Amino acid sequence: MSYGQQAGETNGRGLSFKPDYQFKGTSLTRWKPIGTADWRAENGELIGKSTDTTASLLLLDQSFQDVTFNTLVKMEGDGEAGVLLRLEKTGSGWKGVLVSLKNDESAAYGLVLDDKGNEVSRMMLRRAGGMMRVAPPADPKTAHSSDGNQQGRQRQPNRSREHTGPLLPIPQPETAFQVNGWNQLECVLDMNILRGFINDGNGPGGAADEDFGEYGPIALYVKGKAEVRYKDFKYKDLALRFTPKEETSARYDVQQLSDMYYSFSSAAADINQDGIMDVVAGPHVYYGPDFTSYREIFQGVTYNPSQQFSEVNCQYTFDFNGDGWPDVFSASPFGRLYINPKGASRRWEMHAVIPGNINSEVTVFTDIDGDGRPEIVYGTSGDQTLKYSKFDPADPSKPWKVYVVSETGYYTAHGFGVGDINGDGRPDIINPNGWWEQPGELDAGKTWVYHPVAFGRYGHRGGGMGGSVMAVYDVNGDGRNDVVTSLNAHGFGLAWYEQQQDASGAVQFTRHMIMDDYSTENAGDVTFSQLHGTTFADIDGDGIPDFIAGKRYWSHLDTHLDPDPQGSAVLYCFRTVRDANAPGGARFEPELVHNRSGAGSDLLAVDLNGDGKLEIVSSTNRGTFIFWNKGID
Repeated sequence: MSYGQQAGETNGRGLSFKPDYQFKGTSLTRWKPIGTADWRAENGELIGKSTDTTASLLLLDQSFQDVTFNTLVKMEGDGEAGVLLRLEKTGSGWKGVLVSLKNDESAAYGLVLDDKGNEVSRMMLRRAGGMMRVAPPADPKTAHSSDGNQQGRQRQPNRSREHTGPLLPIPQPETAFQVNGWNQLECVLDMNILRGFINDGNGPGGAADEDFGEYGPIALYVKGKAEVRYKDFKYKDLALRFTPKEETSARYDVQQLSDMYYSFSSAAADINQDGIMDVVAGPHVYYGPDFTSYREIFQGVTYNPSQQFSEVNCQYTFDFNGDGWPDVFSASPFGRLYINPKGASRRWEMHAVIPGNINSEVTVFTDIDGDGRPEIVYGTSGDQTLKYSKFDPADPSKPWKVYVVSETGYYTAHGFGVGDINGDGRPDIINPNGWWEQPGELDAGKTWVYHPVAFGRYGHRGGGMGGSVMAVYDVNGDGRNDVVTSLNAHGFGLAWYEQQQDASGAVQFTRHMIMDDYSTENAGDVTFSQLHGTTFADIDGDGIPDFIAGKRYWSHLDTHLDPDPQGSAVLYCFRTVRDANAPGGARFEPELVHNRSGAGSDLLAVDLNGDGKLEIVSSTNRGTFIFWNKGID
């Protein structure tokens, strides 16, 4: 299947964390009913049946301050379902933060009940969220409201809204609450921000101010004439975090060049022309062969991983002006060229060479037109197009010429690749929306022929779609180039797309999953989210490229905007193994490279010491690392 939703794809289902507890039982052990509702347990479901307007609760026997939970919810009848967090006993009853579900809306409230379950008050949570961990104090001039003009209330979208723009192969999934059906509810309460997600889309949330409750148990909630079923309920205590003992495979030796956060990307070249490869990472060049001496290319400023992003997402080296000394190009978000001063002890001259900003967080630097000089492939959000820019070797410091590849509407911030898809000898360009066929003659004013393919998917928690650097190579040895890519840079998913051809010779693709979320069986039992940094290269020396991927830890800062943000910062090589018995004729074997570094916005595979084996270089908010390839299987 090459266009649209993949066969077997399910929206709104999945698991974004490793649970501490998962209800699978048939009794109410660890749960205490309060109120008039009839609570029971059967077949892994917790069921509450209410017949009146008082609230009834089912209390868990453990209390939390910061917690995440996931459950399937199904409500029949005219009532209200929900989950209470930080439920505190007061002198006259209870108070807590309520995630409320009704047939026509969801909302988040600070709720107060008396000891008989009668509602004393409810106040909708004020607006809070975004890229922060702690919501600022409420504006004293703005009173709390219960009128629905705030973030907490979510109504079902209008399903008949008119579509604008091109018809894309990855439709935005429907995540609205399904009346009389099963719905996934996942919430994260951390510090004073509640983030809620219904069927993996936006859900109720807001500022959980301390007067609504600071610490207490989770409680399931039912009210009105309704029966509510909570299936496969699970939670994780967010207060307990985990840093694994450092681990790598026998294939690699780890060398940390810097323990500071400067860059999300690295490059390599013989910068000082001494015949030995050097590494560039953000503002610094580290000199080989020991990589312990370094100097600034431009002013080095460290970033706070909790609250700041590096200004270097993608970085490359090339001798742009042909003087024999490699220069440095930082591609995203600012297209800046730094000219090598030929060994002079000074910082390098900078030239802004890309008109406007590069809005894609991933770029590819490779030779598109076969002239021996690389071009930068990227996307811009203003005109929503995919494009590449070409420098003039006579004067690379002047603005580079822009070639627009796609029509408007096909831009994505994540996921770019270059490779010959159709076997005509010319590199094509791919992104999560498909591939663009390179024409026989390149013209900056003419777009390329577009072939729609769903090379990605929308992620957990209603985010965008598309991965990182997309690999184009022959995975299964049938002579046709396939595609390997992470599916969502800020979510879960890694897959390879097998190229096939129909009777007419038209190119089609079939997706084979390698790794999904915590609810699925994955290759090597390996699961991690936020595959924002990837590349491909022959790591094991068998003549077949392998796929390298790492987790970008705290990808959206120290928040819970993305799933499993505190998961270990792992880096893996998924070794390509051709196997006639595997689906599509190939499988991928994950090999741990390191578990305490991860990836930035891309990764680098390069032979640094000339021994014929490729090293992996990763620059992240944990520092900059070389993983020396010893060639041991």
